[in-house]
Amino acid sequence: MATPTLTISGKVLGKSQNLFTSWQMSLSEQPLTLAELLAQIVRSEIRSFQSRQADRRTTKVLGIIDIEAGVALGKISSGGSDLEQVVDVKSAIENALQAFKDGFYLVFIDDEQQEDLAAVLDLTVNSELLFLRLTPLVGG
Repeated sequence: MATPTLTISGKVLGKSQNLFTSWQMSLSEQPLTLAELLAQIVRSEIRSFQSRQADRRTTKVLGIIDIEAGVALGKISSGGSDLEQVVDVKSAIENALQAFKDGFYLVFIDDEQQEDLAAVLDLTVNSELLFLRLTPLVGG
């Protein structure tokens, strides 16, 4: 069987714009519970954050395209930042799982809502995961 590739996207309830740009990750372990999958996603995001952090330490010569892109984003950066933000992986995973339990976000896999962290997932070769972030009502 081919290694499943999971496409991950996010939305906020009541908003048409995506929460973040969709991305993909390969899943080497099968079967997975929802809790294990969420932990893998958190670890993957932490690795990406650490990579971006390391990249920001390198000073770069900017070309016109880089400068124009920075202007469009509202920040021009040539690197050289010495940011060393340490992420506690265990705490990050615990926070993500607690947020799920507390109902701050919902998880849908292939359009089916996942409600049980201990449930073993039935992932296909090209499964899609949607994080749906819930927002509280104003004044309620």
